[in-house]
Amino acid sequence: MPLQSRDDPDPTADEAFLARFARSEESSELTEWYSPIPEGYEKGRTKYVVVVGTVMSGLGKGIFSSSLAKLIQDKGLSIAPVKMEGYLNIDSGTLNPYRHGEVFVLDDGLETDMDLGTYERILDQNLTRRNYMTAGQVYTEVLERERRGGYLGRDVQMIPHVTGAVKMKLRELAVAGTGDGRPADVVFVEVGGTAGDYENGFYIEALRELAFEEGPGSTCFVALTYILEPSILGEQKSKAAQLGIKRLMEAGVQPHIVACRAKNPVSRTVGEKISMFSNVPMKRIFSMHDRESIYTIPDAMREGALDREILSILELHDRVDQSHEDRARVRWKEFSGRLASNRPRSATLGITGKYAALRDAYASIDKAVEHCGIHLGAEIDIRWLDTTDIATSRDAEAALEGVDAVLVPGGFGTRGVEGKIRCVEHARIRGLPYLGICLGFQVAVIEYARNVLGLADAHSTEFDPDTPHPVISELPEQKRLEGIMGGTMRLGGHDVDLSAGSFASHLYGGATRIRERFRHRYEVDPSFIETLESSGLTFSGRHPNQPIMQVLELPASIHPCFLGAQFHPELTSRPLAPQPLFMGLLAAALAERHPGEDLGPEAARWLRTPTPATNGQ
Repeated sequence: MPLQSRDDPDPTADEAFLARFARSEESSELTEWYSPIPEGYEKGRTKYVVVVGTVMSGLGKGIFSSSLAKLIQDKGLSIAPVKMEGYLNIDSGTLNPYRHGEVFVLDDGLETDMDLGTYERILDQNLTRRNYMTAGQVYTEVLERERRGGYLGRDVQMIPHVTGAVKMKLRELAVAGTGDGRPADVVFVEVGGTAGDYENGFYIEALRELAFEEGPGSTCFVALTYILEPSILGEQKSKAAQLGIKRLMEAGVQPHIVACRAKNPVSRTVGEKISMFSNVPMKRIFSMHDRESIYTIPDAMREGALDREILSILELHDRVDQSHEDRARVRWKEFSGRLASNRPRSATLGITGKYAALRDAYASIDKAVEHCGIHLGAEIDIRWLDTTDIATSRDAEAALEGVDAVLVPGGFGTRGVEGKIRCVEHARIRGLPYLGICLGFQVAVIEYARNVLGLADAHSTEFDPDTPHPVISELPEQKRLEGIMGGTMRLGGHDVDLSAGSFASHLYGGATRIRERFRHRYEVDPSFIETLESSGLTFSGRHPNQPIMQVLELPASIHPCFLGAQFHPELTSRPLAPQPLFMGLLAAALAERHPGEDLGPEAARWLRTPTPATNGQ
């Protein structure tokens, strides 16, 4: 797409100046303006809401931004969120979960920050690579353009060229919208890190320029800050918040709204201090204190009239569809109302993973379980289990004592794998409901090959390259990319064909083709498929055209719920649409905990009635 020069922000600029600007690109006479505009962009059509953190990171900018975006989306407006990261990585694929939480995979295959998962869940909207930006992406684009001579001999600088690239990406997102053919009404921009960080300074400068160029009523800046409450003092202190907001104002950005993250509701005194030092009216100071659930935040924002303030700042009242908002509000109330309702039943889910000490490493699994618990009207207690020290069947039995279902999540590396295999063995023989995700799918195949087929040395070539029985091996198309870190996996959304009449098809409402997201480089070796299936294991989900196994299950005659998915079902779970495989697992867990009881129609629809477990093979 060719780059186009932007209009001068001064609306009185005459055509002579614009003509001179165009000529300057082909001569030695250079202009200082550089703010490319994508084809189809209509100035003033799309508005921008920018959320910037102060004081400290990890305060929940993604939760705040997505909740606010939901309120505007509920009014019938088209929303396009974007997360801006300051690190130089091109994507999140190689980041350590201990440092950055889980890697969230978009349908188009981009590996991103976990905040993209928050946006997808809250907005119930599939995002694309346009919704994620890193400094590495921006710098790479600028440098590649410079090598192609794209700057016409100019000395390439942070301002205006890098900031110009950022604005270009935002405007391209505005044009693309949600992919439905219409531009976004509002782009929600979340800036990673905090004001004052070196790595995100160019983002903040680009956004300042964007607001200037787009004109009054185009951009709403939100400062998310932190209110300290030292226990030794027994009161809230606002000085750190004041100084943090001051850093943002020093960068030329005047916030329109201030969200105050705090343990307890922010006092009026603190709110008045923040208002005085930030030039933000009290009605636009929002207390984002700890709540029972993040799903109550949209309603709290609505009660505080934060949505109406956004509409006023951005002059959007005339685009509101009131009937759409009424319907959306009722649906969300039905869901959020269940949070406080009595849940008479409970179950314990054991999750075995190598990052068990860090919940953010499995954020989407945690949320998927939460969604299902709410819809099933049950309390689901998660027991996080580190499999590193599980070496024997007795160890697995002790670790899983008292759990009603077992989930083995995805992961990479050899640590804890043998422990996972022991946990699968225990769940299969004991008849405990089981769901294996990605690696959990693979270790289920390994366990079955070892203990049912009698192939004692069966393994994955990921963990034992010399295994005599490589029931799990590398994808053929990925072998050609061996050694290219971050480029060796099957990523993103792919179709899966389900066998008619299978348990998996039942959970997906009888569907025989579904679409789910993958992140793996190993698969069931095709040479073992016939032997595995002839001994009782069923591959009920397959690639439409290739011999790639994608769902496995055991028949109802020997197990109530034994499932494995090569894909990551947790990535597509939504508050109003819980993920089917998780619903099947947790409904079976409730049946395990409460045998013979009527679990209600919601749980019943996800169950199958098996013959009592007699496997023990």
